[in-house]
Amino acid sequence: MKKLIALTLLTFAVLAVFTPTAFAEEAANVQIAKLGYYGMAVLASGIAIGIAAFGVGIGMGLGLKAASEGVARNPGASGKITTTLIIGLALLESLAIYALVVVLIVLFVNPFGI
Repeated sequence: MKKLIALTLLTFAVLAVFTPTAFAEEAANVQIAKLGYYGMAVLASGIAIGIAAFGVGIGMGLGLKAASEGVARNPGASGKITTTLIIGLALLESLAIYALVVVLIVLFVNPFGI
């Protein structure tokens, strides 16, 4: 039943977004297309950066957990473990920055030439 309700709401949402473009004039059609594109770009960008931050947070947490366990088991190797941890965390953080760059490109690209 929940799937049917979700599918019905999704169908109404899609119809609400795309129905005005079917009855609009040519100049208004371009304006609606621009608003639809930027609305979808904002939505997709928010979801993308959220998923990226979620994944990076989980990866950093697991890395920190493993490094802490390694230092607890062998305190003599803490220097090597800490160095490797810092390099790994920097690489994980760079993934989040790459996701941010892609999101900013999607948000600020101008496909309509205006």
